[in-house]
Amino acid sequence: MGFQILLLMYFLVSLVIVQHGNGQRVNVGAGFVQRKGTHFILNGKPYYLNGFNSYWLMTMASDPSTRVKVTSNFQQASQHGLNVGRTWAFNDGDSKPLQISPGSYDENVFKGLDFVISEARKYGVKLILSLVNNWNDFGGKKKYVQWARERGQNVKIEDDFFINPLVKQYYKNNVKAVLTRKNTINGVLYKDDPTIFAWELMNEPRCINNDSGKSIQNWVGEMAAYVKFIDRNHLLEIGLEGFYGETMPQKKLFNPNSFPVGTDFISNNQIPQIDFATIHLYPDTWLQGSNERAKSAFVDKWIEAHFKDSNTILGKPIIVQEFGKSSKSPGFTVAIRDNYFKKVYNAIATSAMSGGSCAGGIFWQLMSQGMDSYGDGNEVIFENNPSTAEVIKQQSVTMSKIK
Repeated sequence: MGFQILLLMYFLVSLVIVQHGNGQRVNVGAGFVQRKGTHFILNGKPYYLNGFNSYWLMTMASDPSTRVKVTSNFQQASQHGLNVGRTWAFNDGDSKPLQISPGSYDENVFKGLDFVISEARKYGVKLILSLVNNWNDFGGKKKYVQWARERGQNVKIEDDFFINPLVKQYYKNNVKAVLTRKNTINGVLYKDDPTIFAWELMNEPRCINNDSGKSIQNWVGEMAAYVKFIDRNHLLEIGLEGFYGETMPQKKLFNPNSFPVGTDFISNNQIPQIDFATIHLYPDTWLQGSNERAKSAFVDKWIEAHFKDSNTILGKPIIVQEFGKSSKSPGFTVAIRDNYFKKVYNAIATSAMSGGSCAGGIFWQLMSQGMDSYGDGNEVIFENNPSTAEVIKQQSVTMSKIK
């Protein structure tokens, strides 16, 4: 009988640990985060998050002399209870590019991304990896359109990114290259690695040239289906800021200054392959010239409207994926930032504790010391900002207690 029990225990352990080709062991018990209705699930239990943005991780990891910054970032994130990080898995034809030209990659930069994923796992952090930028930083859609133009395509504007067949094929080829990448450190294909929380189609997609929303709607539908064709393990989101469109025109009143940016929070997120919704939150930028009372009122309404829509219309979880308070804003103080973080965090926790659709927030952005050139005013350096660090840590504690 004792031998049978030992045999059973050995069998159960073997289910949890899988041996990969290079001898690296992967704990499958860590599991892939999944979606069930308006909630995330990990190993059968509700999963809530408190996270950080650090867009620069791959770039710093690709240089051995700065790689320590990446380790330090994850170490400090873990110490403050942060369990999800969001970062760029792209750099297209820019300085230190990952993708030098369509289908051509710098192996050293890819090894940097390998290191980022490996370190995240070591410190218990899951990753949201974004696949291209709307903006010109790190190449973006402008670089894809430029590549197509250089190959004789009749593309005139950046927004042709969403409709030109060759540009779309370039994007798909890049998606395949990233998702099927075999990590040189642990031997695991990215698409098989539970360290990755989700893929993001694009950071803050906008299509000013088509404010009807059709260009982005069609693009998201096509690309979401393609990502899921390659990788059914991971969650997928779009990277939206949250602007409302033509599906429910009355909701456009919630948009800051009625931004016409060609996205539609409702219809974009209703695409079946999209697993959860996101919003970004930058009242200082979006409502320039408004007073603090107006900005505060906007924050409350923006959050409330999107949480409600995720609950009742989308039936999917939502994450406040970017929010920050810039030191470059007029009248900035650390106390103002701390109170702003508390306000956003309170709304998130209130939704989560009441069984609502919001599963967490990801502030912009966490940085290590000595990275001044990467700062944009929104950076939080834990050693330099102890009060903000404490606010963030307390939110981690709050979210970890929700059952």
